[in-house]
Amino acid sequence: MKKLLFFWNELKASFWFIPVLLILLGILLAVGLVYLDSLISIDQNGILRFFFVQNLDSARSILTTISSAMIGVAGTVFSVTLVVLTLAASQFGPRLIKNFMDIRLNQVVLGAYIATFLFCLLVLSSIKDQEDYVFIPSISILFAVFATIANIVLLIFFIHKIAISIQADKVVSDISVFISKQVQTLFPEKMGDDPEEEPEFDLDQTINQYSKSFSLKSPKSGYLQYVDSAALMESAEEKNIMMNLYYRPGSYLVIGMELAKIYSQKELEKDDLEQLIDHFVIGKTKTAQQDLEHSIHQMVEIAVRALSPGINDPYTAISCIDNLSTTMSYLTQSRLPSKYRYDSNQTLRIIADNLGFEGMMDAAFNQIRQFAGAIPAVLIRMMEAFITINEFAKKKTHQEAIIKHAEMVLRVGRETIKEKHDLKDLEERAEKILSLTKK
Repeated sequence: MKKLLFFWNELKASFWFIPVLLILLGILLAVGLVYLDSLISIDQNGILRFFFVQNLDSARSILTTISSAMIGVAGTVFSVTLVVLTLAASQFGPRLIKNFMDIRLNQVVLGAYIATFLFCLLVLSSIKDQEDYVFIPSISILFAVFATIANIVLLIFFIHKIAISIQADKVVSDISVFISKQVQTLFPEKMGDDPEEEPEFDLDQTINQYSKSFSLKSPKSGYLQYVDSAALMESAEEKNIMMNLYYRPGSYLVIGMELAKIYSQKELEKDDLEQLIDHFVIGKTKTAQQDLEHSIHQMVEIAVRALSPGINDPYTAISCIDNLSTTMSYLTQSRLPSKYRYDSNQTLRIIADNLGFEGMMDAAFNQIRQFAGAIPAVLIRMMEAFITINEFAKKKTHQEAIIKHAEMVLRVGRETIKEKHDLKDLEERAEKILSLTKK
């Protein structure tokens, strides 16, 4: 079920899905309203005569004008969208193109104009002018006029959205909001009185309980996009096996690579292995549904590009650091899942490859630190971010990860900062964190 949900989320994120739905809706509305016109006779008296068209030439003229305008604007909208995607790729990185394609308003605008165009064509073809029969779909024409007004308003919102969508602060803010929602989805539980470390047990002894072992090979090359953990656990419990997963979502696999090791008491058939491999989704690109590191790297890429000599925009990099500190602060309070997964009978079934807090800190700050040498403002801001994150950190392992990054930033600062006052500012902030090691 979760695997179907994964494909549904990917389908909704595609650029063509919403437009196709709107086009189908436009076709259904055209057929339905024309049928309604065939059943209802419009009264020519009263105020209604000012809104309903009863002249053949006027009906054809209105529908032709609307359809021509809609397809023309649809082409313009498509061109503007491509220009924005090109600018986004060059300014923020190609990985962010998908974020711009996921904007619902862009999809709705493109679909609405094409749907209105097809609606007008279908209604126009329904107009009949014969000696013994004249048919003018007045209700359908009135609906086309209202749809045109709505599309004009939609175009204004589209232009406004496009104008602000390529601003650096807005891009960083949108990614930060997405990451915040993602971490709350992946790690919804707050940390309580958890133990500092995983409970120790003899893994070799656990493995020796199984008489046979099998290799689960990757069926194709690509990125591991999704693992249906619930279904995998059910299969492991049903077959009475234990699995050691070597890779997590976001990892790149080569066809034939050992994806996991399976331990069993009995011989597993080829169908059993195929059923297990069916719980893994491997695709050509990374997705963010289970890969928090991928989302973090999108933010990091913006910061790294901003720090490049060709752009030299430390303010955007500082904005990325601020938003990353929010994510890391939340993670210090979250209960990260254990790599040891047990079934309902408390039997170890899955050993997963998890990205822990230290790994997320590495993903968030390593590359920024590497590109921020000789830029005191960015290094100082990173140290301030570590101070903020450390205020929320309660676990010793989390504090050790923060201290490790603070030490690395301090070393970079001492090697690259020439101005003694800037270096002093960095060292004063570093002391607030490094003093924890002296306690």
